[in-house]
Amino acid sequence: MNSISNVWNHPKTSAAGLLIAIVTIASVLSQQGVTLGRAGTGTLVALLASVATALLGLLAQDPGGPSAATNSTVKLGAWALIALLLPLPFMSGCSGATVARDIVNWTPALESAVAMVDSTAALLAPPDAPIFVAATVGFDAVSNLLVTQAKAYLANPTASLLSQLQAQVVILQQQVNASLLQTAKISNPASQQHALSSIQAVGTIVSAMLALVQSVSSKAQVAQMAAHSTIKLAAVRSYLDEAQTATIVADHYGEPVGLARVQVARAEYVEAEAGF
Repeated sequence: MNSISNVWNHPKTSAAGLLIAIVTIASVLSQQGVTLGRAGTGTLVALLASVATALLGLLAQDPGGPSAATNSTVKLGAWALIALLLPLPFMSGCSGATVARDIVNWTPALESAVAMVDSTAALLAPPDAPIFVAATVGFDAVSNLLVTQAKAYLANPTASLLSQLQAQVVILQQQVNASLLQTAKISNPASQQHALSSIQAVGTIVSAMLALVQSVSSKAQVAQMAAHSTIKLAAVRSYLDEAQTATIVADHYGEPVGLARVQVARAEYVEAEAGF
């Protein structure tokens, strides 16, 4: 224990060295498809890597020098505690009404993201556009219904309306996951990047809304939702850009991207633990 403490407090290696090691090891484990616990392949590894990466970013903001290194180590300890204990912004509602309001606050972003999907086909190579259109054909109808049900639940947070909201958010989540798998078949790299990015924007928002719905649902209700989630996060993870997801969350809540990365990783872990 003393040797570990000495490495942590050394002015040259200190916290940064350990965090770099954590990020490196987590990256290797993730690439090897290591499964930890019930969370599924790489989910817990991703959480560990995101926490370490975010804290490295915070540490890097301090200028060099012996005193700065010491201060950085102290600050790192504080930031580590904050990052691990801070509630997720999209899972921190104190009541059903608060959560319902947060769900509705995501709806303009959802509508904007779906509109972007509608315009993405024009950016793709001609042979790829039909694949993308077929993969996303139901986004407008399903997302509009989700928006309507979210607003209805905010106005009247009853058990029956919550049940409808639970079903609808899973339907859209599954549609997004299916679309990612279909779009990944596009062979043109530029077209595939445009297509996956636009679908992921929708998926990020749906995941945030799913986390919110999950936070006001009973264990039995969450289990029922997960049972209808047949295409799991693990199946589409390789097609997702973590930086894009974190940026969307950070912009929505007005917080640092590094913190959003931690929160997104935690949310994914919670959802994977529940069976999504």
